[in-house]
Order: sequence, then C-alpha cells, then structure tokens
Amino acid sequence: MRLKKFYLLPIFFAAILGRCFGQLQLPSNKPNLAQQAMIKRGYGMFMHFGLNTFADVEWSDGTIPVEKFNPTHLDPEQWVRTAKEAGFRYVLLITKHHDGFCLWDSKYTTYDVGSAPVKTDIVKAVSDACKKYGIRFAIYYSLWDRHEPSYRNNDPQVYINYMLNQLTELFSNYGEICELWLDGGWDRKPKDWGIDQIYKLVKKYNPACAVSVNHTIETTEGKRNYTQPSLMTEDNKYFFQYFPADFRLWDPKMITRFDKKQYLHDGKSYYMPFEHTLCISKRWNWFQKSVQLPTRDLDELEELFYWCTYNNNSLVLNVPPDQTGRIREYEALTAIELGKRLGLAPNKPLPQNGEFISSLKPVVATSVFEEKGKRHEGNLVTDGSLDSRWISVDTLASLDIELDSSKAFNKISIFEYQDTKELPDGFSQIRIPRIQEYSVDIMLEGSWKTIYLGAEPMGDCKVIRLPKRYRTSRLRFNVKKATAPPSIYEINVIDMPDKK
Repeated sequence: MRLKKFYLLPIFFAAILGRCFGQLQLPSNKPNLAQQAMIKRGYGMFMHFGLNTFADVEWSDGTIPVEKFNPTHLDPEQWVRTAKEAGFRYVLLITKHHDGFCLWDSKYTTYDVGSAPVKTDIVKAVSDACKKYGIRFAIYYSLWDRHEPSYRNNDPQVYINYMLNQLTELFSNYGEICELWLDGGWDRKPKDWGIDQIYKLVKKYNPACAVSVNHTIETTEGKRNYTQPSLMTEDNKYFFQYFPADFRLWDPKMITRFDKKQYLHDGKSYYMPFEHTLCISKRWNWFQKSVQLPTRDLDELEELFYWCTYNNNSLVLNVPPDQTGRIREYEALTAIELGKRLGLAPNKPLPQNGEFISSLKPVVATSVFEEKGKRHEGNLVTDGSLDSRWISVDTLASLDIELDSSKAFNKISIFEYQDTKELPDGFSQIRIPRIQEYSVDIMLEGSWKTIYLGAEPMGDCKVIRLPKRYRTSRLRFNVKKATAPPSIYEINVIDMPDKK
C-alpha cells in the first residue's frame, strides 16, 4: 500500500475561471454549445467498472480493500471497440463511484488503481481507445464519497476542493471530455456541493462539455422534492435543484413523448434536454456480476432506443465489463446487433420510430381497477408515458382503441407491466409476465378481424411488424389468458416508413 499523498493547496478557481461563465447558460429557447453537441451525439455506452465489480455488489461503502481490484484480462480497448462496432457515439466511463475508488492514479487518494494489483490507468486507456476509434469520451464522477476523509469535514468547501483537484486531473490529463455526469447529490444539501465551481472548472477546459447532476429538477424551488420525468410535460413549471446544468437526469427514469425543455432558476428560463440511462441486462444490474445474466430482447431495446432519443433527448446504455476486465461476448453481440438493426453509422442522423397514430386516442376498457380513488383507465395506454398504466380487475379483459381510419399503420408495440421478484442484492429483479395469450383485432367492414394472435407470454415489450399497412377506426387488444389481472403501460400503433 502506498503512503497517503499530501493534498495540494486548494486551487484558486474564482480568478481563473470567471471568464465565459454565464455565456453558456443564458435564458434561451435554443440549445447552448454543450447541448447542441450532446443532441448530435445522442447515443452512448455507459461502463460501470470498479471495486463493486469484484465484490458482486451495486454499491459499497468505501471499505472494500483495493487488493480486490484484480482483473485477469483487462482490455479497455475491447470495451471501446465494442462501442464502435455497436454504433455508439460516445463512451461514458465511471471514474469514481460512491465508494470513492478511482480508476486513475490520483494524487489525492490511495484508494485507486495505483494501489491495486493491476495498476493500469483505466481512464487513460479508455480515453486513448476513444481517440483511436473516433468515439467521444465522457465521464461519470460521484459527488458522494464514502471513503475520502475530507468528505466528513464540517466545512463543505474542504471536500469541494478535493473534488475540484480530482476533476482538474481528469480534465487536464485525458484529452477532451464531452460530458460530466455527476451522481450522489442526495447526501448533502445542493448548495454544499459547489456545483457552480465544478461547472466553471469544466467549462474552462471544454465549453462544449455537457454537465449535470442526477435528480436535476425539483417540483418546488428550494424544497428538494424531486420531479418525476414523466411529469415534465409543461414548460416553465419545474425548477433546477442543482444549478448550473446543461441537461436533466433522473437515473433510470424516462420522459414522456411530450417532454418539455424549459426549466426555471431564479425566475429565468433555461433549455434542458434529458439523458436516459438503461441497462442492457434484463436484471437492471449496473456493475457486472459473477453470474451470467440475460440481456434484454432486441425488440425492447430497439423500442426503448427510439423512445429515449426522441425529441432531442439522449440515451446511454450500460454494457459493463466483468471481473476479467472484458465485456462478455454475448452482451457485446447484443449491443452490436442492436446497432445493425437500427442502421447506426457515424455522421448519420439517429433513426427514429414511425408516426404514432394512436397517441392520446380514446380507449375503452372492459375492466378497470381502482385504488385510493384513482382509476387506472384504458386511456393510460395511449398517454405517451411509461410510468402510467391500465390495470384490469378481471383476468380476461380487452382494450378498444379509437383510431383515425384515414391513417395507415404497419407496426404495433406493447409495453406490459410485469410482476417483479427482487433479488438479494437489493437492486436487481426478475420480471414475470402476466399475459400468456392475446390477440390484436381491427374493425374491418363492420366486424372484428384478428391480425395477430399471441400464444406465448408477452414479455417486457412485444413488437408486431405487419407485412402490409392497415387502416381502421378501431383496434382491440384482447387478453385471452393471464396469470393475474393484466396491466399495460403503452400500446403504440405506428406507421413505419418503407426502407429505402
């Protein structure tokens, strides 16, 4: 174990960072420089790797010995090569999680790779690989630090200086960084994190670097009551919890199709896109586990990609390396196959879903569950939100969706609510479908015609691609067999353009 390195004198940021601040966050209805670059990127690969990987946990408290960090075949270039082959535009690397362990040899701590059996500077290795493969480099850095002694100092500025010193290392030694993703802000009051100082530091090195903190927005200014992204459907209604910031975060929540972009701070309005975070794993694990876990189905990944990148928002998909220090081949192949299915290519606009002809259309349900005075109506399957859902009282039930018969469609995507079984890590879960058999029927010439019959469990997301276009005034989703009262988040009736 190395001896603890001495702290450098606090950096006097005010004098050297004052220039340009305020120019990038003026109240505006248009994206600033960092947001423009972020919107253009759109799709990144999240990579969680650290001591947690070797302890089979999602979070740890800063007491795991650094000797545990011992990948046997560490290959950061394979991570970035996978990202390139899968069509990702940037890589977002966890440089320090809540445990405080750093993936670079920091001058300000011995809880880092420099003290581990494998001393590779992973931040440098990933940054160098990004340059080699033409991918942008982004970093995640946890505000919360459960190992660093200065974090417990009564004066918040002492730990803020620690963070500023470490971020100076990251931004001055590893090339251009396009995004800083901050996390863990719930452990202190927003004013005690020095977000304004961090923002100024970042913009000194790269004005086009997008900066944000998880749980960015609150419902009431100064009250720290987080706002669900699915409620963000009105401009200038909600407020910054952390200011300044370039985009909104609430990991792993999702916005609606009617997401709005204007948010308030001290009476001024600011444009703010949203960045989504999803796991490629069905189990929602961020750090890879020692057991092999299944990936999400490609249909679900494709529909979530379209959902998350719609309306100038972005998505980072977590594809974590395992204890060997490599991304597992089957997970890499899933990411690559998704990219091929989407037709992703450098300098090509991100693909979009087709026209949603069912958005906000009236729905009649044969059965509706009510709890605490709230009815989970059928209309919730066309409201553009993956947080709200129709719930039936009866095991067998149906939904009748009114459509514009002048508009054609050739695809239907259905997101089913599923029962969940929590796993021992307190984070991961197994989802169990309720709907076992179902049909999709349309009204043609005065009678119902079945265009799809599902004889297997639906799963997280069922995508029905039709070989021709249909027009109808009504579409019916009919549950024929279920293990419990069915529940649906969304039914999207879509017209996909023909491939050229």
